[in-house]
Amino acid sequence: MAVLIDEPIWPAHGRLWGHLVSDTSLDELHAFAAAAGIPDRGFDHDHYDYPEERRELLIAQGAEPVTGKELVARLSAAGLRVSQRTKRGL
Repeated sequence: MAVLIDEPIWPAHGRLWGHLVSDTSLDELHAFAAAAGIPDRGFDHDHYDYPEERRELLIAQGAEPVTGKELVARLSAAGLRVSQRTKRGL
């Protein structure tokens, strides 16, 4: 039961972005994001995107740092992973 955060390695809009997920439920993820001030528009099917400069604050608020590989594995094991095919409507 944790909110997980990976390294911000994804470039977009002139900065790097990472992912924030829950290995328990989307309700847990949405509650954490709301408490951290992450806007709803940051949610993308099974995760929130966060900008690099927010990483340390999110960890201080309780997000558990993991590798991207572990994040996906734990998200999948929880049954919360949304595939790229599903995101594209295929």
